[in-house]
Amino acid sequence: MATQSESFWDQRIDRGTLPLAVGDVLVIGLVLTFGVAMHNGGVSYLTSDPVGWLTTLVPFFIGWLICAPLVGAYSAGAGESAKASIPLAIRSWVPADIIGLGIRASPFFEGGADPIFIVVTLVTVGFALGVWRWLVFKVR
Repeated sequence: MATQSESFWDQRIDRGTLPLAVGDVLVIGLVLTFGVAMHNGGVSYLTSDPVGWLTTLVPFFIGWLICAPLVGAYSAGAGESAKASIPLAIRSWVPADIIGLGIRASPFFEGGADPIFIVVTLVTVGFALGVWRWLVFKVR
């Protein structure tokens, strides 16, 4: 239980959840990279246009960096069980996805926010985060 002396961030970020954080970032990056490659002619696109690849991923990483700590995806509770961890990841991904798509729709990034892309990123990355976190606790 949080005490009054704990700061907001102390309640939202626990060092013991660092493996979850690393895995989450990898999962988000891998799922989005797979999509980028499939929609741009394959893996060769990733090496031929690394800037295009990264400008697809960066907005979503920004969204995740903002939302995951605020929601508590790395709180002590997130490190205790899949039952607590998976919903926190998914609840973090929903606003992170919206932020990422909003950034992509801005004039600073290419790509836009086609409605089908919204659904695909929301579902595929959300599902992948859930599976990843389930596996973490299954293996423990």
